[in-house]
Amino acid sequence: MYISQQIAAIAVSNVLAGRNLTLALPDALSNYPKATPQQKGAAADLSYGTLRFYGEVHAYLTLLLEKPLSNAHIMALLLVAIYQLLHDKADDFTVVNQAVKAAGDAKPRWAKGLVNGVLRNFLRQKDALAEKLKTDEVALYSYPQWWINKLKHQYPKNYDHADQYPCGFQAILNTGNLHPPLTLRVNRRLTSTEEYLQLLALQGVEAVHLGADAVMLAKPIPVEQIPGFANGVVSVQDYGAQLAAHLLDVPEGARVLDACAAPGGKTGHILELADVSLTALDNDSSRLSRVESNLNRLNLKANLQLGDAATYKADKPFDYILADVPCTASGIVRRHVDIKWLRRETDIATFTQQQSAILQQLWQCLAKKGKLLYVTCSIFNEENQQQIDSFLQINADATQLSLSLTKNVDNNIDTKYVQDAKSVQLIPTSQHDGFFYALLVKN
Repeated sequence: MYISQQIAAIAVSNVLAGRNLTLALPDALSNYPKATPQQKGAAADLSYGTLRFYGEVHAYLTLLLEKPLSNAHIMALLLVAIYQLLHDKADDFTVVNQAVKAAGDAKPRWAKGLVNGVLRNFLRQKDALAEKLKTDEVALYSYPQWWINKLKHQYPKNYDHADQYPCGFQAILNTGNLHPPLTLRVNRRLTSTEEYLQLLALQGVEAVHLGADAVMLAKPIPVEQIPGFANGVVSVQDYGAQLAAHLLDVPEGARVLDACAAPGGKTGHILELADVSLTALDNDSSRLSRVESNLNRLNLKANLQLGDAATYKADKPFDYILADVPCTASGIVRRHVDIKWLRRETDIATFTQQQSAILQQLWQCLAKKGKLLYVTCSIFNEENQQQIDSFLQINADATQLSLSLTKNVDNNIDTKYVQDAKSVQLIPTSQHDGFFYALLVKN
């Protein structure tokens, strides 16, 4: 276990220093080339778990330390161990002993004694510490206070929307700390959802049909073990993200631009639903390669272009544009647990400026009577309907069309969402992540 703790501590300390976990974890693993697959898997689980509940474990550690630790690695090791003692199934004795061993390997000399003392104090004082923290919202929800305050303001309570389930700030925060579902998109060109569900049943894989092309597995399995994935029968894509292609509703033969296309999930879905001339645009060559790889697996074709959507100029106007713009990603934190701690409240203004620039430029690339679907994976209003309202104020030739989930997607299972007269704001639930959709037409 201590090898996994060491790896996780390296990854966590790097994230807290400002690095993305998707980069920090592979680098941490590279320090232990002889680690077994089990140790690597455990290290990943500990890294994600510690960061998922960082607000809570850091609050406990702060109460236990007489003064802040200057050694970032030992600090991270303690965070990992406290996470285990709070949430992991391993027994307390093993967690403490292995953490002390990891501290001995890491050095300095005083580390073993400190780690041993802090963790044993935690076990002795756990109930008293919990009592002290019961009014600490950062510890309770494991989000930065500014994030909690923002959701309190925008989603003030666990209220009901017509026949929908409660979707207030507490539900959003708590759902964001759950493990995300593994959802597949069935390729209509190759099979139907009914046939694919039968295939899964024959192979002993339990799953449910969420609606349209979406199938959610009861238990996550490695991608390479998903039946039909290698030959393009299915793709991994969140149910909420799958709504994009249905809401854009592109007809056969249309000229389509998928801006900010990487990694290509929505690109592939559009092409699965209709034969269209599609251009996939992204400003990162490595990410554009992922789009190409995904399309190759699906045996689909698109015109791949490297470029910035904020400055992109089309040779010929497009009939339909999917604008999946960069955002805070506040709706997908359970998949990217580091986002909560890497984001700053001031980042919202930076993103909204970028979104505005992209939206204005793409509007110039849209044909008259053409449609543009604006998409974010955010639950913050500033990036969503407020952004659309601002755009409509300065573009007289733009009209926002009404969207209806039930009209575009055959929902067989209830889906939590907030829907006003025009847009759709998906709230993270057990079935999908948080997304925002608004459809504009050019007069």
